[in-house]
Amino acid sequence: MKTDHIIIRPATPADAPIIADALTMALGEETMKKYCGQGHREVLQELARREDTQYSYLNALVADVDGLSAGAIVGYDGARLHELRNPTLRLIEERTGQQFHAVEDETAPGEYYLDSLGILPRYRNHGIGGRLLAALRDKAFAEGHRRAGLLIDEKNTQAERLYHAWASSA
Repeated sequence: MKTDHIIIRPATPADAPIIADALTMALGEETMKKYCGQGHREVLQELARREDTQYSYLNALVADVDGLSAGAIVGYDGARLHELRNPTLRLIEERTGQQFHAVEDETAPGEYYLDSLGILPRYRNHGIGGRLLAALRDKAFAEGHRRAGLLIDEKNTQAERLYHAWASSA
C-alpha cells in the first residue's frame, strides 16, 4: 500500500460506522458489549452521529485509503469531559437500561485527550495510526491546546509501541 493514497480528514455523520469500529477496536469488543449491550455497534454509531457526545463525529478524524475508510481517531478538550460524557452515558442508559455510577475521569482541563484510535486490520502497519495521531495533535495545537494526553491499556503493547514512536517523532 502506498502511503501517498492516505487522506486524513474531519469525520462527518456518514462516518459513524468507521468511528464505531475504531471505538470497538480501541476499547475492546467485550468492553463495548458490557457497557452498550449486544447492539453496541448501533449504539456507538448513534453516539458518533450526534454532536454532543464524547464520540461525536465532530471529535473525530478519519483515514481514507483509496477512497475507503481505514480507521478513525477520537479526541476532545479535557475541559469538556463532563459536558460530552453526560449525553453519552444518558444515551447508553436509554438504549440498555444500564445505570452508570461514579465513572472515573480519564482527562482534565488543560489537556487535549486522545480518547480512541482504531485501524481496520487490513490497513495496519502502513503508518495510518501515526498519521492520525499527528493530525489529531496538530488539530489540538491549532485550537490552542498546549498538551495532549492519552491512556494506554498495559496489555495493548502494539498501541504502546505506536504511541512511543509517535511521541519520539513529535
